[in-house]
Amino acid sequence: MKKIKILVGALLIGSTMMMSSCSDDFLDTKPSSSVDESLVLSTADGLLAAVNGMHRNMYVRQNSSQGQNGYTSQMIISDVMAEDVVFPTAGNNWFVSQLRWLDAANVNSGSVAYAWDFWYSMIKNSNKIIVKGANATGEQNTKERAFGEAYAYKAFGYFQLVQLYSKRYVKGGDNSSVGIIIRDDSEDNSPKERATVEEVYQEIWRNLEKAEELLKNKKTMNNSHFSISNVYGLKARIALVQQDYVNAVKYASLAKVGHPLMEERIYQEGFNKYDNDEWMWGITIVDDQTDYFGNFMGYMSRNYNSTNIRQSPKAFNSALYKKLADTDVRKKLVDPTGKHESLGLPSNFAKFPYTSQKFLSVSAGDSRGDVVFMRASEMFLIEAEAKYFLGDEAGSKAILSELAKKRDSKFVGFTNSGAAYLEDIYVQRRAELWGEGFRWFDLKRQGRKLDRTGANHSSTVTNGVMTVESTDSRWQWLIPQSEINANPLCKQNPS
Repeated sequence: MKKIKILVGALLIGSTMMMSSCSDDFLDTKPSSSVDESLVLSTADGLLAAVNGMHRNMYVRQNSSQGQNGYTSQMIISDVMAEDVVFPTAGNNWFVSQLRWLDAANVNSGSVAYAWDFWYSMIKNSNKIIVKGANATGEQNTKERAFGEAYAYKAFGYFQLVQLYSKRYVKGGDNSSVGIIIRDDSEDNSPKERATVEEVYQEIWRNLEKAEELLKNKKTMNNSHFSISNVYGLKARIALVQQDYVNAVKYASLAKVGHPLMEERIYQEGFNKYDNDEWMWGITIVDDQTDYFGNFMGYMSRNYNSTNIRQSPKAFNSALYKKLADTDVRKKLVDPTGKHESLGLPSNFAKFPYTSQKFLSVSAGDSRGDVVFMRASEMFLIEAEAKYFLGDEAGSKAILSELAKKRDSKFVGFTNSGAAYLEDIYVQRRAELWGEGFRWFDLKRQGRKLDRTGANHSSTVTNGVMTVESTDSRWQWLIPQSEINANPLCKQNPS
C-alpha cells in the first residue's frame, strides 16, 4: 500500500521565515501518490486526515535525524536537563550535550533550532487547516473536530515555545518581556517582532477557548486525538504555569472525569499502552511506522537492545528514591542494584544502581511502545498544588491522598503542613511524572534552581553541571541563528 502525503509543502520543518527541510509526514489511507494540498483541505475527511498527519508528526523522525522525533524527543530533553533522570554514563552520547546544558546557550544548536522549527511548523499546519479549510465540504461534525484539534495544537505549540524561549510567567509581575512570534496566517512569512509573554498567553487561551467550543460534546476518537478532556487538561496545565490557581483547580477537576487512576498492577506493566483508562492523550506507533533507535523507548525503556540502553540505562535520582516508602509502586520500578532480575536482561546490558524499568518496549528487538503525553494523575497533582496555594491545605491533602493511596496501599496520610507539605506535593509530582517530560519546566515555573548534588549524578557525565541558579540566562533558550538571520525584527535573548 502506498501512502498519501498529507499537506504537501505544509508539513515542512523549518523556521517561521524559511521552511527549508522536509518532515516525512504521511498517513496510511488509500493507494495513491501524493495529493495536492488544496484537495486535502477541500473536504471534511481531508481536514481530519491532515490532523492525523500532525499526530504522527509528534513522534516521527524529521530532518533525517535520529533524536529529532517530534515531541517525544523533546520530552526526553526536558527531563535530562533536570535532576531526576540520571545518566550513569555518557553512553554513546545521545542527549548528553543537553544534559550538560550546552545546547540552550548555542544559537547553532540542533536542539535549539529543532524545537523552534518543529512547533512553528505545527502552528503553520494548524493555520492551514483553520483558514484554508474553512470552506471544506462534508460533514459539519467532522469539520468541527478537525478545526478544534488544530486550535488545540496551535495553543500547545505556542505554550511549548513560550516556556522554552521566554522568561517564566509571574502572576502580578511584569510579563511584558519578549515572548515568541505569533503567526495566524500560514502564508505570511514577513519579518515580525516577538509578542510579549503576556500577549502569548492571551493567544494561547484564545485558541484553547476555540478548541473547547468545537470539541465539547464530541465523542472521543482515541487517545491520539484531542478531546474535551485533554483540552481541559491543557487549560489546567497552563493555568498552573501562570499561577492562576482558581482555573487550575477548575480545569484539572473537569479534565480527569472519566479517567480513573490505574491500579498498581497496571502501573508496573511498562507505561506503553495508550488505551490505559488513565491516559488522556498519547500516541501509538504501529509496526510499519517504527523508528527503531529513534523511538522514545529506544532511549527511555530498560529492555530494548540498543547501544544507548545497554551502555547508559536511565536511572532514578537516588535522593528522590529515598524519599519514597518501600511499599510505593513507583519505588518498586527502580532497582537499587540495577540487575532487574524480573526482566532477564542479557549479560551485555550494563547494570547500574537505581536504574528504572518504568518504561518497557515491546521487546528487546522492538523499540515500539505507546508514549503518554497527559494522564489523570497529572490533574490530581495540579489540583493539589493549586489548592495549596489557594490556602486550602485540607482540600489539597484530600485530593493528593487519592493519588498517593493508589500508588501505595499502605499510605495513611500526609502529616506535614505549610512549606514541608508543599515539598510533599513536589515529591509526589517528581516520582509520578518521572521521565514524562515535565521536570525542567517545573523547575522553571517554580523559579527554583537545578540541583543535582547529593544524588547519583556523576560530575564527569554532567561535565560539572551540578547546579544552575534560577537566575541563569540558560533557562531562556537562545533563538536559533537561522531565525535571527531570516527575521531582522526578531530580538535575540540574552546569553
